[in-house]
Amino acid sequence: MGLPIIQHPTFSLILPSTQQRINFRPFLVKEEKILLIAQSGGDQGDIVRAIKQVISNCITDPNVNVEEFATFDLEYFFIKLRSKSVQNIIELQYKDNEDEKIYTVEVDLDQVEVVKDKEAASRIEITPTSGIILRYPQLSIMDSVEAITDAFDFNFAIMQACIETIYDGDQVFKTSDFTKEEVHQYLDSLDVKTYQAIQLFIEAMPRVEHTVGYTNSLGNDIKIKLKSLTDFFTLG
Repeated sequence: MGLPIIQHPTFSLILPSTQQRINFRPFLVKEEKILLIAQSGGDQGDIVRAIKQVISNCITDPNVNVEEFATFDLEYFFIKLRSKSVQNIIELQYKDNEDEKIYTVEVDLDQVEVVKDKEAASRIEITPTSGIILRYPQLSIMDSVEAITDAFDFNFAIMQACIETIYDGDQVFKTSDFTKEEVHQYLDSLDVKTYQAIQLFIEAMPRVEHTVGYTNSLGNDIKIKLKSLTDFFTLG
């Protein structure tokens, strides 16, 4: 007789970018090993790929492609997954800039949400009959941009990934039907006003954010704004 099969609970969350409900199970020892191996290497690209693999393993719904997540979807999903898999309360160590002492702050991962400070149009009109439709950049582009070291080139690649469709009168062109070089050339040909509108869309992209605080030895209330997975799990 074989060993018993462990039944794990399932949970659900609403994906911020699409409002799709996704069911998932906690990550297990085998997934934790994937994370630990990636963390030990210290390469940011490997860590992101490990997180994508773990999330993909834990999603119980069929036909959910993690590569189609927006970047903030990945961070949000992993924070909620970590909460259900280990515990929702984590402790971070922070060195105060005023008294140079180390303080421990608690973060409740269940309280972390995605915030959006600005509104920016996803439909940008170039002429009265033509324009572009934008989307948040998907995780599928991360492998292709991680080697880009020039800030301008990196930003240009992100902008290129945000263009989902181009319309001209009754014609609609999906950028996925064209090569990167063709889309790059199209982006190069845009007027400055349209280019700036795309940049504004990127700057207004939602993000995971949470604020915690403490009172230092001088009696001052200190607020720490957590904005990335690095902040949430390795803040020094």
